[in-house]
Amino acid sequence: MKLFKSLLVAPLFYMSFASSATDKLTVYAASSMTNAVTEIVSAFEQEQDVDVTTVFAGSSSLARQLAHGAPADVFISANTKWVQYLIEQGVVSSDNVTNIASNRLVIISGENDQKSFELNDPKSWAHGLNGSRLAIGQPDAVPAGIYAKESLKNLGIWPSVKDHLAPTNNVRIALALVERKEASLGVVYRTDAQLSNKVNVLGILPESTHQPIIYPMAQLNERPVTKAFSTFTQQEKSKEILAKFGFN
Repeated sequence: MKLFKSLLVAPLFYMSFASSATDKLTVYAASSMTNAVTEIVSAFEQEQDVDVTTVFAGSSSLARQLAHGAPADVFISANTKWVQYLIEQGVVSSDNVTNIASNRLVIISGENDQKSFELNDPKSWAHGLNGSRLAIGQPDAVPAGIYAKESLKNLGIWPSVKDHLAPTNNVRIALALVERKEASLGVVYRTDAQLSNKVNVLGILPESTHQPIIYPMAQLNERPVTKAFSTFTQQEKSKEILAKFGFN
């Protein structure tokens, strides 16, 4: 959890809600959004007198916290499932949900561990695992794991790897397991893999084998500062930041 502060240099659009008192804003976001959201928050605070608290974790964990009354203003999920869950729980209105980014899944190994890999060949997976484990988000809860399981099933690989998993509560932990060589292979987002110089990307899972990886943002209330941040995430500056970190 990190606190950001800045001086007010807001354009006229945002000054409509500014006051002498510093506004507070809490943003819950999927772990895979950590770097991008942190930079977006910093850019937002250069234009606002706002104290922003960011909380990063697996989308499933964050959504459950919100359903039980956690005091957040904005939720950015790594899939639509957990935002839909909040809609069904009456936490957010579907009118206040906007898709802000997309991503891809990649197969990784430790740096220089492996040079060739066939995504749809069980023998290649067995060779890559070499008796170790496949680091993956919890396949029935964490979005990256849900997408990965769906893709590996469609590729015909799931039966040969399902008993060799190292399931994690979020995708950043899966990345760390491979970085530390505690798992020989991992399935993570492309955006996470490109942040690390300790892993080797072996291949990209075909988009046709899993549901689109979409990041919806839910505006959880009608506070002016919440609306302002929601608007800011959809403007060009935020889009440039997302693109820099590999999001589409």
